[in-house]
Amino acid sequence: MTATFLYMLLSVTVVSLLSLVGISLLALSHEAFHRIVFILVALAVGALFGDAFLHLLPEAYGDPAHSLQTSLWVLAGILLFFMLENFLHWRHQHSDEHEEIQPFGYLNLAADISHNFIDGLIIGASYLAGFKMGLATSLAVVLHEIPHEFSNFGVLVKSGFSKGKALFLNFLTALAALAGGLIAWWVGGNTGEFIHLLIPLTAGGFIYIAGSDLVPQLHKDVKSLRALLQFVAVLAGAGLMLLLKVLE
Repeated sequence: MTATFLYMLLSVTVVSLLSLVGISLLALSHEAFHRIVFILVALAVGALFGDAFLHLLPEAYGDPAHSLQTSLWVLAGILLFFMLENFLHWRHQHSDEHEEIQPFGYLNLAADISHNFIDGLIIGASYLAGFKMGLATSLAVVLHEIPHEFSNFGVLVKSGFSKGKALFLNFLTALAALAGGLIAWWVGGNTGEFIHLLIPLTAGGFIYIAGSDLVPQLHKDVKSLRALLQFVAVLAGAGLMLLLKVLE
């Protein structure tokens, strides 16, 4: 094993372990946590929209010659998650009547797996280009992931998972970053086309989940103060993505 490979492995491991930031919220009582979970969901709305429109889509449209193809992949991502949610709703209706997990929780897990896998691919490919490039990319991903992991945790709990199970599932999806890093290292410079396919698909998925599933959850509570806090949290989520874009 080379030193660069070990640094790459360490980087994707750190990114995966960020999924456990929700531990900091476990100390809250059940009542206290559910009083603030709507803020985490609102933060997720801003972060998902911000990530899609400020990071993923500009990256996907980097080559103007393939703009139509990219648009079709974004649309495919939206339709893919639409079909997946329809299937999950059907399964939800025909499963045990005591099943309490809402379909958007599973959708969020699927989108997060794709997102973390892309992060791993990008980190692995960056280390192939050089140690400094890999380290800078890893730092950007770490800063990017912290707000995502907090909001993902809130979305999973909001969908019906217990806090402990939400934390565990969030960690499992984060392991996709480790898989992405190893695959990027294994296939070398051939990861480019694969990444360019996954990025618009993931952007479409983020747009669908935020707009179709999470925004309606926020609309269920329209009391003036909570609505204002929701709006501020949405702005904060999008603002964090904008800040990271400026710092890149």
